[in-house]
This record gives sequence, C-alpha cells and structure tokens, in this order.
Amino acid sequence: MTGSAPDLAVEGPEANEDGPTAGADTTAVEDTTSSNGSHGSDERRLADLEQEGEIAADYIEGLLDIVDMDGDLDLDVEGGRAVVAVVGDGLDKLIGPGGETLEALQELTRLAVLQKTGVRSRLMLDVGGHRARRRIELRKVATNAAERVVDTGEPQKLAAMTPFERKVVHDVIATIDGVRSESEGEEPTRRVVVLPD
Repeated sequence: MTGSAPDLAVEGPEANEDGPTAGADTTAVEDTTSSNGSHGSDERRLADLEQEGEIAADYIEGLLDIVDMDGDLDLDVEGGRAVVAVVGDGLDKLIGPGGETLEALQELTRLAVLQKTGVRSRLMLDVGGHRARRRIELRKVATNAAERVVDTGEPQKLAAMTPFERKVVHDVIATIDGVRSESEGEEPTRRVVVLPD
C-alpha cells in the first residue's frame, strides 16, 4: 500500500434515506434569501453540494490509489444531493456482494465530507453503474408488488434492502394509485411492505 485513508474519528447517527435522522442538523445551510426571492439560497446550496462532491472525489481517489485500482470520477448534483460515480472496468470488488462494499464506501465517504465541512452529507456514491442497474431492477420489483397488492388486496413484504434500495421502492410506490408503502424491521433486515391504500 502506498497511502493511508483520512482519519475518520467521527461519531453520530447515520443518515437514513427512509426519513430524517433524529438529531440531524437541519440548519446547516445559511439562508441567503434576499427580498426578491430564494435565488441566493439555491445558489449557495448548489455550491455546497458541489463542494461535497469535490471532497468526496478527493477521498475516493485516495482510496483507489491505496487499493491500486483505476477509475474515472464523475461528479453531479441530482435530487438535492451530490452524486459521485466511479466509472471503469474491474471495479466489482468495490461493489461487493449485494452492494455491501459500496454501501460501506458510501458511509466512509460521507464521513470524510462531514469531517471537512462539519455538515452531514446525503451524498450518493455509485461504482461501475451498480446503482443505476439496481434502480431498474427495483422499479420492476416495486411495480410487480404493487400489481399483486391491487389484485389480491393483500400486503406484500419485499426482501431486506439497503436504505438506497428502500427509497427507490418507496418513490415508485408513491406514483401508483391504490397502494402505499412502509418500512419495517431493523437494519440489516429492514424491508419495504407494500399495502393497499
């Protein structure tokens, strides 16, 4: 190994895609709204998210160097969060079985951003297009479950999922008439239940 990862001695509750985190700092971004609207606040928030992406990219580059893997980094802001994608071949080890390694890397990257900014991040990390492929699969799973609930009137419990996966399912279910969704259970076996509305 030729380097070391940043020191991440940070404590606190994890960010959760199912809903707001208890005790989370919701006043992290200053309101720069002027008397003519919220344009300044929006620009400030976008700049903050871009900064999160840059910090995350630096951290990921350092990790890639340590494990001697190549990958290009794409930075974006989508849905009110910074998105960092590692693009390249031979990145499966960074994804791991069921995306477990990717989830761990995302949490480490969020901690790196927190350490630099003092603000909790909802940053999304993708490696090798894993999350994009998983979104497509999950949309089908959610749609099929909703159809079964509408047809039978019986709730459908889905397999245990990560916070990212549950959010995708909840978002899909929210667009379908006649059904609603809830999460139940504790990590790592927390799951989505699709119910008749």
